[in-house]
Amino acid sequence: MDAHPSELSVLLISTYELGRQPFGLASPAAWLRRDGFDVTCADLAVSPFPHEAARSAQLVAFHLPMHTATRLAVPLISRVRALNPDAYICCYGLYACANAELLRGLGVSTLLSGEFETGLLQLCNRLRLGEHCGHWPDFGEPEIVSTARQRFIVPDRSDLPALSEYAQLRKADGTSIAVGYVEASRGCKHLCRHCPVVTVYGGRFRVVERDVVLEDIRRQVAAGAGHITFGDPDFFNGIGHALPIVEALAAEFPQLTYDVTVKVEHLVKYEDRLDLLRETGCVFVTTAVESGDDRVLEILDKGHTRADFVRVARAFSLIGLTLNPTFVTFTPWTSPESYRDLLKLLFELDLVGCVAPIQLAIRLLVPAGSRLLELPEVQSMVGPFDAERLVYPWDHSDPDVDRLFDRVFGLVCRAVAEDQPREQIFAALWRIAHEATDEPVPDLDLAPAAVTIPYLTEPWYC
Repeated sequence: MDAHPSELSVLLISTYELGRQPFGLASPAAWLRRDGFDVTCADLAVSPFPHEAARSAQLVAFHLPMHTATRLAVPLISRVRALNPDAYICCYGLYACANAELLRGLGVSTLLSGEFETGLLQLCNRLRLGEHCGHWPDFGEPEIVSTARQRFIVPDRSDLPALSEYAQLRKADGTSIAVGYVEASRGCKHLCRHCPVVTVYGGRFRVVERDVVLEDIRRQVAAGAGHITFGDPDFFNGIGHALPIVEALAAEFPQLTYDVTVKVEHLVKYEDRLDLLRETGCVFVTTAVESGDDRVLEILDKGHTRADFVRVARAFSLIGLTLNPTFVTFTPWTSPESYRDLLKLLFELDLVGCVAPIQLAIRLLVPAGSRLLELPEVQSMVGPFDAERLVYPWDHSDPDVDRLFDRVFGLVCRAVAEDQPREQIFAALWRIAHEATDEPVPDLDLAPAAVTIPYLTEPWYC
């Protein structure tokens, strides 16, 4: 450890953040650089593995915000350990503490979930002190979940790849524009059983100060962003905080567009605010519908019904705002009939072009810490934790459903790789779904849409 104590070298690594420039690197980088730490950010979704930085860093911290990111990080943690045996390794994000046993077995010393910036800064200061004393300190608290309020600062994106390297917004006219990404809040008021946010925040949410959000947007607009994604789990958790932000955004950047994520429950409750979203530049709203089956919605504790979803879809159609529904289409409670029924519902609501094809091929994940494991029914159907897949695996009681999933998933992956139109993919799934129930395949009359539904070009979601 030859570096000067004030220059502890830190490598922050992101493996995947849904095609976005990672807030999970930019935000802690700002905190650490403000206090004099030498920080390198590496986004491996668009950049090669940073061999030299990994060899020389004294702290290597992996951001684990989701399942895919965690699976991708696991072999890289071992790679860093082999390259730099003396490095102190930390993991932070929603999936860090939930996978503590696995990660600690790989040599990760500290795990942080929730409001991680404060924890990372404290860790760096303690490492700096330990370095000065000639040893890494023993923290005694290897897993820290914090939902304490913290005062945010503007993220530092200075060494991240350009926005042009990330997912773009495909506009209604077929052109694409660069997308920025911000968070106006973290956590969620709700307790959906399958959601990883719940395992950390337990029904709490924390806001990012308005001035910080707006300055972050200004800097991304200056860097080329023509559209902003708000990454809040539910933008309407704190509607009194959220709406003034988009009103200020529209006043300062009237040509800028944006998208948000809002629960079906809140879209019903605040239906009278949807016009304001459209008027301030919102081009689509993502909402986690998950299922068209009321029994499944109740099991997942979603807080809405099939009828609520229908009401929201019709409200969006009336005001001319695009709905981007997401689903968990294959669960232990899915049947060939319910899958076919979901497709029929989407067709009747004129949502075929609004649904990303992968959403019709998502299989329920039961990760470590999931509230689904509180249900005796789920406990009885899952196998032992699979450390490679990072899930409790399950097979459907009806093998025909698992075969249907394999067929659907394979078709969607091939079709997306070939960039087939959504209507064409849906028609193929329509045929498969009816064949699975031994029924004639009704005609769809699905011509490709005359106008492209606005959507982000990143096809994955979890």
